[in-house]
Amino acid sequence: MTPQLPKNFSFPGFVRLIRVQNLIIIVLTQYLTALFLLEGISIFNLELFLLSLSTVFLAAAGYIINDYYDVKIDYINKPDKVIVGKVIKRRVVLFWHTFLNFAAIIMGGFLDPKIAGIHFIAAFFLWLYSNQLKRLPFIGNFIVALLTGLSISIITIYFGQKPILVHTYALFAFAISLIREIIKDMEDWQGDANYGCKTLPIIWGLRKTKLLVYVLIAAFYFLIFYMTEFLENDILYFYFSGLTLFVIFFVHKLRLADTVKHYHFLSNFCKVIMLSGILSMLFF
Repeated sequence: MTPQLPKNFSFPGFVRLIRVQNLIIIVLTQYLTALFLLEGISIFNLELFLLSLSTVFLAAAGYIINDYYDVKIDYINKPDKVIVGKVIKRRVVLFWHTFLNFAAIIMGGFLDPKIAGIHFIAAFFLWLYSNQLKRLPFIGNFIVALLTGLSISIITIYFGQKPILVHTYALFAFAISLIREIIKDMEDWQGDANYGCKTLPIIWGLRKTKLLVYVLIAAFYFLIFYMTEFLENDILYFYFSGLTLFVIFFVHKLRLADTVKHYHFLSNFCKVIMLSGILSMLFF
């Protein structure tokens, strides 16, 4: 049987490559931030549309280049989900990565040179993460989490409203993303180890990495509650108090986790916690 050759372009493959479900969450997050946390912003605001679209383009380009560099590892960790070189040709994948980055920076420049500069730096670090940083302990996790938080903070950076409130949500997104990135490393440690990666689970082991996650959860929980008290906002206080039950459940599941399936569940559970945090904006 002749193996199927990769195409120049496959729409279903491209949709999987850019993680459309994650991009939808980014759009939802930014629009809820602007519409419910800020004042005087309409859903039809052109500047908000361009800011969100350019952020989505950056994120999509980041997912593309990540899969481009990780193709050999992905053949071990998730062989059925490989797109690069299997469904879409590698040179076509690189073209879309470059195109989306340039389009995002140009749109950012149309809004404000400051936004274009932020987009350029974000694009560079997404490439550097995929090329080098993700194979190093913690630094790659930190960069991705920082960029996740920035996707919320950029709303107040551009519109100049409610910085403390918006940055509180950005800190929450940063914290959940950082924990999730470490969990994903725990899920993928076997494939990563075969290609010389030095992630925390590989150099520390799973037990010590779990201890770090516990410490991070406690530290960020304390910091977020501190900022909530500073804001004197009852909505945030009750939300984060209610979230305690989810956190206890998460810690319990993490303590018992010892298979790829367990860590995959925890990674997805982090998404649920983050989405619930985003939806709490509806109460403002």
